[in-house]
Amino acid sequence: MRTLYDIAHARAGDKGETSNIAVFCYRNEDYPKLLIWLSAERVKAFMGDLVKGSVERYPVESLYAINFVLHDALRGGVTRSLALDPHGKSLSSALLAMPLSDWG
Repeated sequence: MRTLYDIAHARAGDKGETSNIAVFCYRNEDYPKLLIWLSAERVKAFMGDLVKGSVERYPVESLYAINFVLHDALRGGVTRSLALDPHGKSLSSALLAMPLSDWG
């Protein structure tokens, strides 16, 4: 099965307990479909217990990207967590593993 990784790459950042993940299409022609398919609700459901708070979505059409802000996602932040790797980059890798079910 194809995954989000097959059509996009991601960059991530973190600040405190908040992570942001920007998803960029490899091909510009995939962007309109990604805008419809990759909702904040879908990201929240896929991340499950990793993201305790809300997920906000911000399309960046000039870059063929969607930026997501994941609240309460880093267990206190990088310097306060006992988790092995609580950085935002880990969450971006996890998001790219999302199956493209019903992508078409």
